[in-house]
Amino acid sequence: MRREHFDLDVRNLDWVDADGEPEQPIARIDFSGPAEELIDRLTGADGTALDSEAIDVAFRLRDPFDDADETTGVVAVTNRLTGEFIFETNEDAEDVFEFIHAAREYGKSTDATESRYRIRLSLADGKTMTYDKGTFLVYDDEGELLRSQSLIPSGVEL
Repeated sequence: MRREHFDLDVRNLDWVDADGEPEQPIARIDFSGPAEELIDRLTGADGTALDSEAIDVAFRLRDPFDDADETTGVVAVTNRLTGEFIFETNEDAEDVFEFIHAAREYGKSTDATESRYRIRLSLADGKTMTYDKGTFLVYDDEGELLRSQSLIPSGVEL
């Protein structure tokens, strides 16, 4: 699978700056590659589909953080149990940070901790998988965790 097979579009972010009614941020990901390989990666060793608790989401910057306006990075979804990559997609840091900010504000506005944002993954064959997440880790270009930029529910230790 190639990163180019994934098209990421985010929704429900505008309410934050407009002081509107809180809406859960959604990351819509359309996958145009070979469905079998992705489905295999989204399936656990026991043959059942991975649920929200079985995947982790992270963003790794490609350049130093001090130039975030023009920095890009890689959004990665991994299998929490095995640590294996499920998929990755290239994204602008500014867009990812805006999404994380909206998810953080949604959590504060609604007391949601387990479900601050939603990932909706759509395959070309019409199959859709949905994952509700509360954590989104951000790493700098040297692999160090950026706690202040990450979305980490209170009480969670890393």
